[in-house]
Amino acid sequence: MIELRKVSVQYDEATAPELADVDLHIDEGELALVVGRTGVGKSTLLGTINGLVPHFTGGRLSGHVTVAGLDTRDHPPREMADVVGRVGQDPVAGFVADTVEDEIAYGMEQLGVSPAIMRKRVEETLDLLGIAELRRRALMTLSGGQQQRVAIAAALVTAPKVLVLDEPTSALDPGSAEEVLAAITRLVHDLGTTVVMAEHRLERAVQYADSVVALTAGGLVRNGDPATMMIDAPVAPPVVELGRLCSWSPLPLSVRDARRAARPLRGRLPDPTPRTRPAGEVALQAKGVTVRYAERIAVREVDLELHAGTVTALMGRNGSGKSSLMWALQGSGRRSAGSVLIDGVETASKSGKRRADDGPAPVALVPQTPGDLLYLETVGEECATAGPGARQLLDELAPGIADDHNPRDLSEGQRLSLVLAIQLAGRPRVLLLDEPTRGLDYTAKMLLADQLDSLARDGRAVLVTTHDVEFVARLADRVVVLAEGEIIADGPTADVVAASPIFAPQVAKVLAPQEFLTVDDVAAVLPEGTS
Repeated sequence: MIELRKVSVQYDEATAPELADVDLHIDEGELALVVGRTGVGKSTLLGTINGLVPHFTGGRLSGHVTVAGLDTRDHPPREMADVVGRVGQDPVAGFVADTVEDEIAYGMEQLGVSPAIMRKRVEETLDLLGIAELRRRALMTLSGGQQQRVAIAAALVTAPKVLVLDEPTSALDPGSAEEVLAAITRLVHDLGTTVVMAEHRLERAVQYADSVVALTAGGLVRNGDPATMMIDAPVAPPVVELGRLCSWSPLPLSVRDARRAARPLRGRLPDPTPRTRPAGEVALQAKGVTVRYAERIAVREVDLELHAGTVTALMGRNGSGKSSLMWALQGSGRRSAGSVLIDGVETASKSGKRRADDGPAPVALVPQTPGDLLYLETVGEECATAGPGARQLLDELAPGIADDHNPRDLSEGQRLSLVLAIQLAGRPRVLLLDEPTRGLDYTAKMLLADQLDSLARDGRAVLVTTHDVEFVARLADRVVVLAEGEIIADGPTADVVAASPIFAPQVAKVLAPQEFLTVDDVAAVLPEGTS
């Protein structure tokens, strides 16, 4: 179905190729999972499949890419539209309509599908992805996760032979991610659709893959069956890392496989070492915060305190009000009622431009779409404007981004790292991050967790909204769960997530009832020679 022969891609003014002499074959009805570090070229590889690279992106492509017998050198993206469906990292950038139903129908209108068939396919796709109740909603009123599901629906509805997905679950809560991956798997198994999917959250996806395509630095690609590829893959999910630690063979790819392998180990381990980080004084105090959009109440009378020296994770399903609450806490977002105080000062009164020598900022927020905060022509200019330390922070989070790169040419993960560096350079007393791990690989997430941990130890209060349970397990001292705009759970991380069927990390599921959260927790108490 998909054949790449000696494919190399080099962008204009780049000193090295993004892909180098890639040979790759993906069969019809195969789910191929593309893995690799942030910025290694996964999006470029996906872009070659429907001709976006180089027809749209520019640069030079050598070699041949054929999809369903069509050579992308001779068939531009518009001629591949009925063969290849694509969902990019930023779903909003691909929207062309105003409402959910119109967006899903748009692709079929362009392909000349009859109204009767169009209506049937729209209904089937709405049900497949569980978004029927959103059909008449305006796209810009949806949460990030809801927008991502609509983008996937718009790609699926034309019934393409090949579906290309770039980080399809990055903005989805665990339950929604399982539903989407189950729908994708049904397409593969029942309809023979070929799916090529890049995904950093391997704990969600690797168990469904038929093959793994691994990209490494220098544009090199190798592929094989998932179990073999995970033995030495540069990125791996927690169950694989646990298998490596315990020398299990074969390596488990799912929680079910890992639980079977862990039977001799489960219950024999000493209890995990409790995490202790004393909470400081109250840095942010919110009382009765309510956010209303017309008749819809997104946040309902929330009381929340953030303490200096701690990291709090805000979790909940898509559309539960997390982002609305974050913007209300920051001060520039909509707030219908309630107060938010930092050091006794209302955040809504904090406005105006700040200089680098004004001292620590009271509060900073990194939004779900971090590119909204970037407006200069080069990475170097953005870092220089942010103040001392921004360039060093960027090198720690995402090494290898040159000063002369345009921020709009960066991958989603690299762009997020740049915005994080810019915001952290302001040394805020309270740092709010809305889905900061989107587009980041495991190594980058560990570096981010270390950076946020360091900020907390320096006395900052950190609040992170995220669907990334593995990131929460590694970093958070406390978890707050939001549902329909109300707090339904609030407590230490282990107490809130370990027993949750939705929010529990993989290690907790494997070794329950003991409350281990991460592979590092296990390594700290694992007797030498135990497996």
